[in-house]
Formats: sequence, structure tokens, C-alpha cells
Amino acid sequence: MQKRAVLLTRPKADAEESAALLAARGFDTIIAPLLDIAIRAETPPLAGVQALLITSANGIRAFAQRSLRRDLAVFAVGEASARAARELGFEAVESANGDVDDLAALVRRRLQPQAGRLLHPAGSTVAGDLAAQLSHSGFGVRRYVAYTARSAHALPAAARHALKEGAVSAVLLYSPRTATIFRNLIDHAGHARDCHVVEALCLSSAVAKALAPLAFGRIRIAERPEQAALFALLPDAAQQTP
Repeated sequence: MQKRAVLLTRPKADAEESAALLAARGFDTIIAPLLDIAIRAETPPLAGVQALLITSANGIRAFAQRSLRRDLAVFAVGEASARAARELGFEAVESANGDVDDLAALVRRRLQPQAGRLLHPAGSTVAGDLAAQLSHSGFGVRRYVAYTARSAHALPAAARHALKEGAVSAVLLYSPRTATIFRNLIDHAGHARDCHVVEALCLSSAVAKALAPLAFGRIRIAERPEQAALFALLPDAAQQTP
């Protein structure tokens, strides 16, 4: 019997990376990006900047498209964004392996406010207030809007068909925003009942909360806010059968 698939909702580049990792573990996947990333044209303001703060892989990718600088230190919220920075040629990269609070704590341990400003390449909307946390410690932080993340208007046909046929075992959700988009698209497409046999695997309790009142077979929350912990919630690939 054909294995049921894992639905990946990250932006296309991130979802493809996740799909490759899951394929290596024997999972079938369906890519259904809920956000479309559009790089903005503005040049990053780098005068007096001592380091970059990265809260998503898309932030460092967008920065790298607008600047050739690779000598700046990079402080990333998690290993996925840190890995993206290294792949782009940044050498001085540290990961907080957590959330925005952990990133702020890492910066306080490693940097001094008087050494220069911090630049946060990010999207037009962000979760948490990193700048406020660090400004209380004397750091000057500027958010550089490097990209815009536009909401999807519909789920891809392959995802809708798989949901209708009961061929989705789990959906991976990484942010409250994408959870809200998913809930709205499911409601609009009339697939709410199809989610009763799907597990919603969420990066945090805030992500899970954003799914209400949509009902799933089960909603589970990662132990840590990182993809590896989210993957750990998946059963063995051999169990992905209807």
C-alpha cells in the first residue's frame, strides 16, 4: 500500500531542503509553500555594522543577493539559518539553537554594544521583538527589510488531492502566520473534515494555537523550536500507510 505523504508548508527553497532530508529517511513529501519570498531591491545599510542577526534562512539569502560582504559575523537563531549562512560563504557563524530570546542571549554573551551596530535582515513582518530586547542591553539594532513574504492564495492541486484522498499523514507548520494561512486555505477549499486523519506537527505552542478551531487527528508540538525536533515527531517512514 502506498505510503502517506508529509505536507511541507515552508517557502519553496526551504521546503525543497526539508523534502530532501525527509526523502533520505524514506518519507514521501508534498511541497505546498504557504509563503512566496520576494527579494527587495534596497541595498543593506552596513556603515558601522559589527554583525548580522539572522532569524530565518530567507533573511540571509536575501542579504546575500544584495551585498557581497561575507566578512561580517553572523548570529543565527537556529542551525537551519546558520547552515544557510555558511553555504553562502559566511565563515564566522554562530547558532543560538533556539528562539529569538536565545539569540538575544547569545549576542549579549559574544558582543559589546560599543563595537558597532547590529543589522537584522528580515522580512516585512517578524515574530518577536529582537531589537527591543537588545536595545535594553545598550545595542543599536536596525532591521533591514530584505524580503517580503506573500501569503499563498490556494493550496497546490497535489496537496488538495492528497488531503481529499486521505493520503496525507502529517503537515509540518513552522510559524503562527503559516498556521493561520493553512487554516484559512483549508476552510476556503472545504477540506476541514479531511484534516481529521492528519497530524499537525507544530514548531511551538503559538503555532498550534493559530490552527484553532481547525480539528486534526492529533496536534503535536516540538520539544525545541527547531526543525530537527519537528522531524523527531514523525513516526518511522514504514508506518506512513493509510
